Amino acid sequence: MGRVELVIAGVGVTVVGIGADGWAGLAGPGRAALRSAEVVIGGPRQLGLLPDNLVAERVPLPTPLVEGLPGLLETHAGRAVRVLATGDPMHHGIGTTLVRLLGPAAVRVISHPGSIPLACARLGWAVEDVEVVTALGRPLDRLRSAATNGVRVLVLSTGAETPEAVCALLREIGFGSSEVSVLEQIGGPAERRTSGRANALAEPAGGFDPLNLVAITAGPDPGTVPLPRTPGLPDEAYQHDGQITKREVRALTLARLAPRPGELLWDVGGGAGSIGIEWMRSARGALAIAVEQRSDRAARITANATALGVPDLRVVVDRAPAALAGLPAPDAIFVGGGGSDPALLDACWAALRPGGRLVANAVPLQTETALVARCAQLGGDLVRLEISHAVALGRFSSWHAQHPVTQWTATK
Repeated sequence: MGRVELVIAGVGVTVVGIGADGWAGLAGPGRAALRSAEVVIGGPRQLGLLPDNLVAERVPLPTPLVEGLPGLLETHAGRAVRVLATGDPMHHGIGTTLVRLLGPAAVRVISHPGSIPLACARLGWAVEDVEVVTALGRPLDRLRSAATNGVRVLVLSTGAETPEAVCALLREIGFGSSEVSVLEQIGGPAERRTSGRANALAEPAGGFDPLNLVAITAGPDPGTVPLPRTPGLPDEAYQHDGQITKREVRALTLARLAPRPGELLWDVGGGAGSIGIEWMRSARGALAIAVEQRSDRAARITANATALGVPDLRVVVDRAPAALAGLPAPDAIFVGGGGSDPALLDACWAALRPGGRLVANAVPLQTETALVARCAQLGGDLVRLEISHAVALGRFSSWHAQHPVTQWTATK
């Protein structure tokens, strides 16, 4: 969606964060902004926190939100518009949406303590040491990669059913021993805390309040070995049909791709999806698109991504290079199949952002020859990876060699 240019009351839209304690918890600037409002936009619960003597027109947020906001704001253009947000408007809040829509100059934000610092204050946790997983419009499966021994996680709930869903997922991945606290209506007069283990958390009478978050101190059950975030997961962590970049080669490939926070990878010839999945696990906010022409393999990529905690990995089921047209420009590209096709390498190189990295692996001699030629043309370097594993040979052991892999790496 393109940016909508609006100027409302000369200064734009003012976003006011409000907590479960409502009007009583607002500081002076928030109260002043709402008193001077002609229109207050918010969710039903947020609007219900305002005092009766506030004279502004109260307007509910549109559904769907992003599609409905431009029209709603245009309807009230020229009026003093305030938008209510729960807690900090810039943390998974509507403030971020409005800045994307209108630009930062048109949005004034009056923050309020959000649920995360309030929860950390109640629990005695340092905010900077906490991992946050949001269930608000996103898959809860992201918790699968966040949960590891001793890590503290806060899950931003989507409703009263989220705590049980969190506990069920923790039990499923072998973390039922984790300590869990459900904090309801935090910061308000009805605040309540319920604590226990994920495998035995008792739901209070009447159920959990829809306004809650779940605090987790992750602990594996006996016999559970948590998977690391570092590249090179065991091949057994994946469903695959043999079409997978093997563990040691995968770790070396990811080292060359160099995942960075927020960057996008194209995994061309996705196979089992291992490169894209470990790219996303390695850096906060990293994104990946796997391109795989076979629908059965594409389904396995999706299943692997969900099981390993990166359900946001996107899968394009089509043949490259045609499948690459229209995809967002990548910061890095891995070519795990089809590297002998000049058109594929041309399309990948053309799409790569300046400064981006391209890594291509080859086993067949024909693909190796193509990569050698590209290295001579575009630069970069070539490495030959030869991996051997010790295997039983009668009463003794011997080395069993994998097929050697030629790897070309180039920076645009």
